[in-house]
Amino acid sequence: MNYELIIFYLFASVLVAAAISVVTVRNPVYAALFLILAFFSSSAIWIMLEAEFLGVVLILVYVGAVMVLFLFVIMMLDINIDILREGFIRYLPVGLLVAVAVAAEMIFVLTSDTIKTVVAPARHAADYSNTEALGEILYTDYVYPFEIAAVVLVVAIIAAIVLTHRKRDPSTKSQNISHQVRVKSSDRLRIIKMDAETKTSNKVGE
Repeated sequence: MNYELIIFYLFASVLVAAAISVVTVRNPVYAALFLILAFFSSSAIWIMLEAEFLGVVLILVYVGAVMVLFLFVIMMLDINIDILREGFIRYLPVGLLVAVAVAAEMIFVLTSDTIKTVVAPARHAADYSNTEALGEILYTDYVYPFEIAAVVLVVAIIAAIVLTHRKRDPSTKSQNISHQVRVKSSDRLRIIKMDAETKTSNKVGE
């Protein structure tokens, strides 16, 4: 067993342990942190497979943006995960069945000599750029699907903005920044004049 294989098994073991911890820990903040660890382990494995672009994007996009947003939402909303996990045991047999099926398929793919011969990656030189090759294929052979995906994302952004600015129920409370800026002290403070109260002493015998 060479050094590269040892490093691969190390990252793979950390990835599996972190993925299991994501769905088993009770604290949602811990689950998000374990998911970040799983992303880092996956990124390291992709870099070992000469997919540097995918590894860097996984860290920048998912760890740097998506997971930070998840942690922010979890810590701000204080979600009660115990209610969401009440049916976890009920779906555990189905989850185990799916996990065993996926594991069997992966073992079949990794141990089949025919599939290894077909999908074996070609060796490249030391100065080979995976990012350059991916960009060349993406903007030449798959330029139209790439542009269609971009249009779909733009439409989704526009739809989200339209749904946000749609006409709402007048009884719904919302924050109006312009009204808050134009507010005056007389609108916030009201002085009420009241008669002074005299303190009466109640002594024994009076």
